[in-house]
Amino acid sequence: MTVELTGTPVLQTERLTLRAVQASDCDLFVDFLTSDRGAFVGGGTELPRGKAWRAFASLIGHWAIHGCGIFAIVERSSGKTIGGIGPWFPEGWPEHEMSWSIWAPEAEGKGYAAEAARAALDYAFDTLGWDTCVSYIDANNARSIALAERMGATVDPTAAQPDDETDLLVYRHARPSGTDAEGGMEAYA
Repeated sequence: MTVELTGTPVLQTERLTLRAVQASDCDLFVDFLTSDRGAFVGGGTELPRGKAWRAFASLIGHWAIHGCGIFAIVERSSGKTIGGIGPWFPEGWPEHEMSWSIWAPEAEGKGYAAEAARAALDYAFDTLGWDTCVSYIDANNARSIALAERMGATVDPTAAQPDDETDLLVYRHARPSGTDAEGGMEAYA
């Protein structure tokens, strides 16, 4: 029997569905986290698969504890999970975070992360009622920095970092002041 998170929101964009992570996403996440590509988010080739599995379990647990968490990013045309994004506030984080990563290497460079980030930020601000959130980004993670800046986030040098991290850039996402004609937030246009 596989237990699923029921009652969690599902967000739709033009090309993507954002839904709660589920057991079928585990192998893709673990493969990502134990690869070179996972090094910027606490993984890497030296990370044992068991620790990566436990990290995945924390994604599910976050939903149960906080009522929000990382959405699996699913490509609508293929039904394939390609990454994760969402509002995140684990123990030891000084502020709410918008976290993202593309787990499937073939999905990089297609604008999926930005499309998903717009929906996830709107959800955090409009539904969860957040006034601000940050993204904690490794200073060498050029793709993630580019996405944060594309989303209008700016480095906040005075912001605190998670208690088990050092040398991260803290990008602050300000609450947008209004919506555009399509209902999206102006700051993300």
